[in-house]
Amino acid sequence: MPKVHITETVLRDGHQSLIATRMRTEDMLPICDKLDQAGFWSLEVWGGATFDACLRFLKEDPWERLRKLRQALPNTRLQMLLRGQNLLGYRHYSDDVVEAFVQRAAANGIDVFRIFDALNDTRNLRTAIDAVKKNGKHAQGAISYTTSPVHGIPQFVATARAMEAMGCDSIAIKDMAGLLTPTATAELVDALVGELKVPVAVHSHATAGLASMCQLKAIEHGAAHIDTAISAFAGGTSHPPTESMVAALRGSEYDTGLDLPLLQEIGFYFHEVRKKYHQYESEFTGIDTRVQVNQVPGGMISNLSNQLREQGALGRMSEVLAEIPRVREDLGYPPLVTPTSQIVGTQAVLNVLTGARYKNITNEVKFYLQGRYGKAPGAVNSIVRQQAIGNEEVIECRPADLLSSELHNLRDQAGGLAQSDEDVLTLAMFPEVGREFLEQRQQGELKPEPLEPLPSENGKITAAPTEFNVTMHGETYHIKVTGTGHKNRQQRPFYVTVDGQPEEVNIEILEELFSEVADGAKTSSGTSKRPRATKPGHVTTSMPATIVEVMVKQGDEVKAGAPLLVTEAMKMESELQAPVSGKVVAVHVIKGDRVTPDEALVEIE
Repeated sequence: MPKVHITETVLRDGHQSLIATRMRTEDMLPICDKLDQAGFWSLEVWGGATFDACLRFLKEDPWERLRKLRQALPNTRLQMLLRGQNLLGYRHYSDDVVEAFVQRAAANGIDVFRIFDALNDTRNLRTAIDAVKKNGKHAQGAISYTTSPVHGIPQFVATARAMEAMGCDSIAIKDMAGLLTPTATAELVDALVGELKVPVAVHSHATAGLASMCQLKAIEHGAAHIDTAISAFAGGTSHPPTESMVAALRGSEYDTGLDLPLLQEIGFYFHEVRKKYHQYESEFTGIDTRVQVNQVPGGMISNLSNQLREQGALGRMSEVLAEIPRVREDLGYPPLVTPTSQIVGTQAVLNVLTGARYKNITNEVKFYLQGRYGKAPGAVNSIVRQQAIGNEEVIECRPADLLSSELHNLRDQAGGLAQSDEDVLTLAMFPEVGREFLEQRQQGELKPEPLEPLPSENGKITAAPTEFNVTMHGETYHIKVTGTGHKNRQQRPFYVTVDGQPEEVNIEILEELFSEVADGAKTSSGTSKRPRATKPGHVTTSMPATIVEVMVKQGDEVKAGAPLLVTEAMKMESELQAPVSGKVVAVHVIKGDRVTPDEALVEIE
């Protein structure tokens, strides 16, 4: 048995799981010299939510982050997570875009590509695997592990053998939710090692508190690689601690050979770094055995809690967690990993908040039921499919076979904003967020979201209260801040409840006072001017969202059920339809507006 190899995840999945992917490059680079000395088999540094968070919140170019890390880590393999034909986005891309992305990622520093498909549809992996091999890099195929009536060892072994046949250099068990048990791990690894000629890796989150035991069982049954996170970003919805696993294997036939004191020094560094991001800590990132029932990954839990907090409905989390398995069953038991975790999770939130299952169906659920993401693992609920897509034909071929080459058009659409092929690919992955980032970069206005101050010596955080009473004109209102949006150069939205009713308040920042720590006492505030939804012809959203498309204008005649608006929430899009037939007498939104429930977005009479 060769020594066990470790992939360190602190620079990607570790902080993604525990502080919402908010660690900045400036806090990574100072420790890179020691990380480079540690002797990890690889360092996971890219992919997943990294791209989105860099652009949306940190105002960093993710490609520039990769180049800086490559320069700072000359002796270590750099690894990324790639969603097969989805790359880093939430749709399938044409083959020429997949090939271009892999080529540029390899050129900028990625050595190991962990490639997976949310449905384990291996047809969606071939182009990415071929591109990785063409660029001379390590292709690691990943099985999206889950449990259901239609999943088991035979299916996982068949998936692994197909990936090996495509040219994968290693196979990973991707246990994104922490569903593995020690016994299940032993059986699965034993079966894979017995069937494959390539090494087996185990990636398991510690959400249920079982991951370190699972990894030991995996090693004993022939796994050659495990994923861990430096202790400061380990445990809970992250991974087993690197130092602990190194200590556990030390002196055995599986000894990793890593320097424990050096790892401890790295751990102390990140322990201090984590304090800087205290505002992103979540009560839902600790040990929680409910994952063994609801199968919700840690990153998905964070998204759900943020969305429900914005809605003022965090107390309904248990209802959402109970609804998720029901939605998953309706959709044919997809593994809950990006993008299917968002697809299922958002639909579950809508089902709970609207009080009627599938009253509002997201566009992504419709696309899923059309077969645009690939073949569902099990049979889908025919009633839900009929409700979502009617009698539309379901795609049976590889979805990307229906896509024409699009890289040339993407370059044209980028126009003067794109200074490189990397910029074009950024726009392809995240059209709205990427365009905003490139426009702000062009204007010299990139500014990351502010970090809240650390607690003072007496242990209190110098921040505004989140719940208070306001008295105006003799009337007292109870205000509760349920969430905040991203601050731009003009304003920052705050989501509140006023006597229990959800509202959005936009704090407009005075130009001369705009800074990373704007003085809250010197701002002016305003509330939404949209009327309340009180009539049958008033169109509303079911949850706080952003308007991404307005499909009607004042004066249009529409029929009940006609599409009017497209909104985005939790990275998923929903189509808002006309509740009645009639004439559009008012449109109160434009593209980019943040909207909340109970507002009349469009009025029909």
